[in-house]
Amino acid sequence: MEHENPSPTGVVLMNLGGPRTLREVGPFLHSLFSDREIIRLPAQSALGPLIARLRTPRLEKVYAGIGGGSPLYDWTVRQGEGLVKRLDVLSPQTAPHRFYLAFRYTEPSSAQALRRMAADGVRRVVAFPQYPQYSCSTTGSSLHELWASARRLRLDTAFRWSVVDRWSTHPAYVQAMAAKVREGLAEFPESERDDVVVLFSAHSLPQRVINRGDPYLQEVAGTVRDVMRELGDRQEHVLCFQADVGPVTWQGPNTESVIRSLGKQGRRNILIVGIIFTTDHLDTLSEIDVEFAEAAEEAGVARFRRAPAPNDDPLFLDAMAQVVADHLAAGIPCGPQFGLRCAGCADPACREILNPVRPDPAGLDPAGTDPAGSGTSAPGAAP
Repeated sequence: MEHENPSPTGVVLMNLGGPRTLREVGPFLHSLFSDREIIRLPAQSALGPLIARLRTPRLEKVYAGIGGGSPLYDWTVRQGEGLVKRLDVLSPQTAPHRFYLAFRYTEPSSAQALRRMAADGVRRVVAFPQYPQYSCSTTGSSLHELWASARRLRLDTAFRWSVVDRWSTHPAYVQAMAAKVREGLAEFPESERDDVVVLFSAHSLPQRVINRGDPYLQEVAGTVRDVMRELGDRQEHVLCFQADVGPVTWQGPNTESVIRSLGKQGRRNILIVGIIFTTDHLDTLSEIDVEFAEAAEEAGVARFRRAPAPNDDPLFLDAMAQVVADHLAAGIPCGPQFGLRCAGCADPACREILNPVRPDPAGLDPAGTDPAGSGTSAPGAAP
């Protein structure tokens, strides 16, 4: 198939990453607890590594229980393969498309993705964080690392960038997640489905981050609202939060506490939905499937089920491709909310896009690039 675009369009799938082997657990935790954008600790340079060392033996056992490592890498590769195949059809003017992985705390890193794109002759790139709901601690942190890596490698003008900064309420994503909820509900006897309480469980954030104005909470709530509307608002549901670790106050209510409370209330059917998770990983395979299932049994819950994670479900891959295709067709560097910094933000470089595409369609070539342009710009400003 002959493509209109002379060079590939890169799509960088960004995520936190996860240890693929037990040997990677310690370094993964060290990187995680050293990152002040995801968790801020007093004397972090000393306390972060200490917490990582103390938690490593227990986490190694947990990862051993789900097969010896996180499946996030393998699932993300499958998603990338399905994504670019669909994009070549949906957006032929920017084809061919190639995907690259950029993980925050494990390999492949942002630097590795940048080097591979340069070697492949990529010029136009879409940063596509695999966090549908924007947060400074996830999307923001990953973008900061991406731009810093580009500067270190002197590739800051090598590519024209745009960012899918959030896709939490994109109709295709909402439909795909609603389909997962339906799959989960189908696990209950038809006569009892109306009595199922749906727990939408999201990864928690330190309360300090929320109080600073991080939009994560409203982003997650927006996804839940739209998914429930897609389902006809027929099910009782609760938004709760999991994976709260470390000596800080976290956003609640805590998912396990909600499960135990529902059990005390006599609720016997619970469906849990990992509403922010795009793949199976530790939070779904261990915390939900093992820890929360045990808590539900202890609380007297008769049926506790988890809605399947999206992984490589064709409907979810369709949604991913539609999100990126719509973004490319818009010819803009980011969404309308990206430039709005948190009320308590103290980082003048926050919400930066390195060498962004020009929003003026007259200045774009078919790949969405402007060969004459260069430099760095904040969202909404022409470089």
